[in-house]
Amino acid sequence: MSKTVSKNTICLWYDGTALDAATFYAQTFPDSTLGTVYRAPGDYPSGKQGDVLTVDFTVLGIPCIGLNGGPEFKHSEAFSFQVATDDQAETDRLWHAIVGNGGQESECGWCKDRWGLSWQITPRALIAAIADPDPAAAKRAFDAMMTMRKIDIATIEAARRG
Repeated sequence: MSKTVSKNTICLWYDGTALDAATFYAQTFPDSTLGTVYRAPGDYPSGKQGDVLTVDFTVLGIPCIGLNGGPEFKHSEAFSFQVATDDQAETDRLWHAIVGNGGQESECGWCKDRWGLSWQITPRALIAAIADPDPAAAKRAFDAMMTMRKIDIATIEAARRG
């Protein structure tokens, strides 16, 4: 029986660390798995025969391939995973898992993992608050978010209420 291959898969470029990254994602995020590890059948510009060439994995149900392409290209904020969280505990857990494993904090719920990949850890409460039909409530919530690194849901909800 053959594995179903997604028609669209996100390919993420790594400098020799695709397996480490995929393993971390599979251990950190729900509905995430580590799949097949493909080894190079011959030497290539940034590696040797037998090195990990690509890794299949899923992150929150999204099919991905980690490609050990070498040092030429780096991740940037132009691509990020946005993870909708249900409560503060989930927000804190994912934020601290990423930042605490060699990552770095950024603004407004953004952070980077140790491999340079950007993540938006976005509570559903924040999305609801900035979409509030009352423009003043939405602006208060938005202004509160603009002062944060990791999103604090209680502060967002308090700002929304005024």
